[in-house]
Amino acid sequence: MASKILRVFGTLLGMVLGVYLFAVLLPVISFFIDIPAGLHFTPAAIGYYAIGGILLGLIFYILTPVLINIFNRLVSWADTKLKVVPTQDIALVALSMIITLLIGLLLSYPIYRIPVVGVFISPVITLFLVFIGVRFVLNRKEEFTFLSSLFNRNIRSGGRENEVFKILDTSAIIDGRIVDICKTGFMEGVIVVSGFVLEELRHIADSPDLLKRNRGRRGLDVLNKIQKEMDIPVQIYEGDFEDIAEVDSKLVKLAKTINGKIITNDFNLNKVCELQGISVLNINELANAVKPVVLPGEEMVAQIIKDGKEAGQGIAYLDDGTMIVVEGGRRYIGETIEVLVTSVLQTAAGRMIFAKPKQDAEKYSGVK
Repeated sequence: MASKILRVFGTLLGMVLGVYLFAVLLPVISFFIDIPAGLHFTPAAIGYYAIGGILLGLIFYILTPVLINIFNRLVSWADTKLKVVPTQDIALVALSMIITLLIGLLLSYPIYRIPVVGVFISPVITLFLVFIGVRFVLNRKEEFTFLSSLFNRNIRSGGRENEVFKILDTSAIIDGRIVDICKTGFMEGVIVVSGFVLEELRHIADSPDLLKRNRGRRGLDVLNKIQKEMDIPVQIYEGDFEDIAEVDSKLVKLAKTINGKIITNDFNLNKVCELQGISVLNINELANAVKPVVLPGEEMVAQIIKDGKEAGQGIAYLDDGTMIVVEGGRRYIGETIEVLVTSVLQTAAGRMIFAKPKQDAEKYSGVK
């Protein structure tokens, strides 16, 4: 319906332009055709106007759908390009253009009054100042962090000014424990998933390697659960940093841009963020922090499943994956025994419990 209305308006516009064009050309035509000067409203002149209007109207009637199609394509292309541009960048460009245009107008006003050359030099100076101003601001956009709270928040967040952006990296998404953390209600703020992380997950999910493909699909399923089943708001960051190749470096840049925190399991990314002063929420460290505290001398039941690195050692695991190294437990492989905790070693990779069989400890102490 809209295209038909536009086509009608295009035809009418063509007819008006045709009449106007032939009215302008009529004095020229009068040299070749006998039309008395000044009598442009004679039947012959009106006939020429009608011919001009009909011709241009017919041309515009044919061209209007083509022009509408071209216009729609241009709008779609511009919309696609603008979607990948962060809102903060658009705001900075608009603000810098307004300021530099005002400065350029003030500076070019006295130059404009210079005879002959002033008319040409003045707009050149204004455009040059606008170009320099926009480039200066974009090269220092990371310093304008005050705009992050205005332009990088999810619409569903309710407009709170104290919300914190939590940026998910690929390892944290594939790990999947972020879903359980969100369910507990301890996670606050807005979860941010960047477009380049989604692209990396898509590549992993399309990998010919079965293990990688399963990991990528698991990550996409985790994101789907977070977005649809959790109450916490999720924002997709469409921007990209094309001058940076590695995804981890892009995440660091994004964290600086929106003043957010990175959620990760990646040990190397964790260290890089610490060096650059970016807050990191490590899921492994959180899991270690909430594990039950085990003290030396406590008793527990463990199933010895394999031998350890040292002679005579046996290895067992708790339900949460904590490793128990049992001295002298090799001969109990395949059995479930009671052990006494001798020491606990806490590392960045996790917690290790050292123990020995309870019956061996009783024999050694002389208890019967």
